[in-house]
Amino acid sequence: MKILIAEDDPVSLDSIEACLSGEGFSTLLAKNGNEAIQMWEAEKPDLVCLDIMMPEKDGFEVCRHIRESDKSLPILFLSAKNEEIDVVVGLELGADDFIRKPFGKHELIARIRSVLRRSDKGGGDSEIQSFRIRDLVTVYPSRLCAVRESSGEEIELSPREISILGFLHEHVGEAVQRDQIFDHCWGIDYYPESRTLDQHMVRLRKRLELDPANPEIVETVRGVGYRIR
Repeated sequence: MKILIAEDDPVSLDSIEACLSGEGFSTLLAKNGNEAIQMWEAEKPDLVCLDIMMPEKDGFEVCRHIRESDKSLPILFLSAKNEEIDVVVGLELGADDFIRKPFGKHELIARIRSVLRRSDKGGGDSEIQSFRIRDLVTVYPSRLCAVRESSGEEIELSPREISILGFLHEHVGEAVQRDQIFDHCWGIDYYPESRTLDQHMVRLRKRLELDPANPEIVETVRGVGYRIR
């Protein structure tokens, strides 16, 4: 899932990019309003995060431009401007949410998930893209979640976690090597720390498994990697 971040402050831009890429989102970075419009037209992102105060065109102008031809693209304003009128203007222009700076990583990710669930990205073709793991959970990539079959509980997942589950599901019954998972889910140019994948698996099991100490969904194959039966 691709997110465009438009922010003229390089420190904030790097921080937001690190936060989103760490969760498995692909990112596009724009330093001003004109760049944001050009990237939106060329790359067709799934969501746009806009600062208000930017050179050349401000966030309001960018939002207005996008909404002239795309009414459903999720748009979030990220701004230090705290006046109520700024929030009102942003929402009236068609933004889906307004996050005041400074904000934390967890708030940003939660707001993005919420907007994606409410948007068209979370509906329509999600049934086609979904996949089922045994009779335990069904994963919905476009909704960034899985649903537990026994209870109907909805479980939030990151794009990276969905990528891992999807890749293992493609090789159901096989012991998939750790390097294969890294190459597919992180990219062949990524050189991970030894514990990176294990940490993702621990978090994934805490979310998906009824008993994380005795996993039924993703099992460890010692000396090799992981497997879905």
